[in-house]
Amino acid sequence: QLQLVESGGGLVQPGGSLRLSCAAPGSTLNSYNIGWFRQAPGKEREAVSCISRSGENTTYIDSVLGRFIISRDNAKNTVYLQMNSLKAEDTGIYYCGGTRAYTSICHPLWYGFWGQGTQVTVSS
Repeated sequence: QLQLVESGGGLVQPGGSLRLSCAAPGSTLNSYNIGWFRQAPGKEREAVSCISRSGENTTYIDSVLGRFIISRDNAKNTVYLQMNSLKAEDTGIYYCGGTRAYTSICHPLWYGFWGQGTQVTVSS
């Protein structure tokens, strides 16, 4: 069973930056594709970015291209999401998800392991 723990959320002004971390205590994270997903109030959970086991392959939704960077450090058993130039529409609960599936599809339906989420609020 994969346990995921997110951290790094908070309140930031528009244009600011945050770095989210997803740790997997007691598990070997390099056996999983990992994704970052977010859910705004009243909306469905959506994919933000995903990364393959090796870190060689990454995907992003169009709205965060050029602003967010996903990376992983398998030695530290941690995946990161660097978020720059944040906008109000980036506000939501950010979840880390994991899947054993060998897939390039970055969608919540493919991910079966979830963390508890971390709140990101972008507001002046």
